[in-house]
Amino acid sequence: MTCPDKPGQLINWFICSLCVPRVRKLWSSRRPRTRRNLLLGTACAIYLGFLVSQVGRASLQQGRAAEKGPHRGRDTVEAPFPEIPLDGTLAPPESQGNGTTLPLNVVYITLRSKRSKPANIRGTVKPKRRKKYAVASPALGQEALVGPSLQPQEAARAADAEVQGGNPGKVGERPWRLIRGSGVQVGGSDFQRPETRESNIRIYSESAPSWLSKEDILRMRLLADGAVAGLHPVSSKSGARLLVLEGSAAGSVPGCGPSPCGLLKQPLDMSEVFAFHLDRILGLNRTLPSVSRKSEFIQDGRPCPVILWDSSLSPTSNETHSSVKLTWGTYQQSLKQKCWQNGRVPKPEWGCTEIHHHEWSKLALFDFLLQIYNRLDINCCGFRPRKEDACVQNGLRPKCDNQDSVALAHVIQRKHDPRHLVFIDNKGFFDRSEDNLNFKLLEGIKEFPESAVSVLKSQHLRQKLLQSLFLDKVYWESQGGRQGIEKLIDVIEQRAKILLTYINAHGAKVLPMNE
Repeated sequence: MTCPDKPGQLINWFICSLCVPRVRKLWSSRRPRTRRNLLLGTACAIYLGFLVSQVGRASLQQGRAAEKGPHRGRDTVEAPFPEIPLDGTLAPPESQGNGTTLPLNVVYITLRSKRSKPANIRGTVKPKRRKKYAVASPALGQEALVGPSLQPQEAARAADAEVQGGNPGKVGERPWRLIRGSGVQVGGSDFQRPETRESNIRIYSESAPSWLSKEDILRMRLLADGAVAGLHPVSSKSGARLLVLEGSAAGSVPGCGPSPCGLLKQPLDMSEVFAFHLDRILGLNRTLPSVSRKSEFIQDGRPCPVILWDSSLSPTSNETHSSVKLTWGTYQQSLKQKCWQNGRVPKPEWGCTEIHHHEWSKLALFDFLLQIYNRLDINCCGFRPRKEDACVQNGLRPKCDNQDSVALAHVIQRKHDPRHLVFIDNKGFFDRSEDNLNFKLLEGIKEFPESAVSVLKSQHLRQKLLQSLFLDKVYWESQGGRQGIEKLIDVIEQRAKILLTYINAHGAKVLPMNE
């Protein structure tokens, strides 16, 4: 017999040595079986039975362990604490599944299982770059933003396409053909734009800037991304062409017939795009939507401004391109009469036109900021022109002696709205120095629009211009990105300060003009 080496075994042997003789003596003696003796004998019998069951279970588990010992896996052998389960649970302290009884003073430790994959820490994983696609407005249906492409005729001889427009109009230019894109059906209900092409009008926030209406965004996307159906020369000295676009629902935008059109101008007229955004930010809303666009068949891929063609404009004369006949003298006279202001009907002898008095204030402010002279000062009498200016090219500079007889140009109204002007031909000049600004544009103006003046005073003009011009991807890149745009805004901000000083010095009124 081996000597027990554990405290638990010593206690068991001690109790057995006491219980066995007493049980023998109890059952063999002739003493009366009192209740105390019966309870003590029953307890000893129960304890002996418990010991027998423990010894049998231990011997059985040792035999199984001996059989499984040579076949243990690598994980079981390397486990530093085989008696502690790794699943976060613990068996009762009496038995741990291996036949041994743990001491009472044991600290139980729960081990968590290792992660199968490391957790993604926020900010350490580079997000996937999402592509932004143009979302067609419901007014456009499934049409209109992207479609066939135009290519030179030399590269499209093998394609079965229809020649549109013939010679674009200038001598020496290559003719072009319209190539229908693969998988595109123009004019049908199955027209779908390719998903891989992004819109040139980029809106990354939930909504467009507040100064641009839904109609403005719709028309900008149409001009920037619309499929080209034809190109027609316009009888103009500037070399502008009429760009026929496809895909607009009938009646959604003004057109030149069944399809919408855009007036395609020269790359030197890119300031038309800046003028459109400035007009919307100042709250004037008198210019037509304008975007930048570039194609292989247009100026060798250089960006060009495209202005929406509005068929609702009143017809103009061939000389002044105006729907109203006005000279500088009659214009100054009408400013003194304040025609149609406060609902007052002008008298015939006042020489008023159908144009509201406030319209001239908006026009003067807009033209001064951009130094546009081709409306109110076509002879360049209010500044020192350069050789490149139209007045010098056309020989109009010497005709400044009798300015009252000089006709105004590019004064346009709409047929259904003769009270308000539409600003066209808004080519601005950013290289005009401060000592050569044309103050003749402000002559006779005694009131200025409150909406525009408040923006000029608010110190937010730069921020709004950056936000608005960023929408036009082609224009933004053509001006050299933000660095180039900032230089243009510097010029406008400096002219705005000069204009505000002029308003205070001359005591001009600032009135709400949102009639």
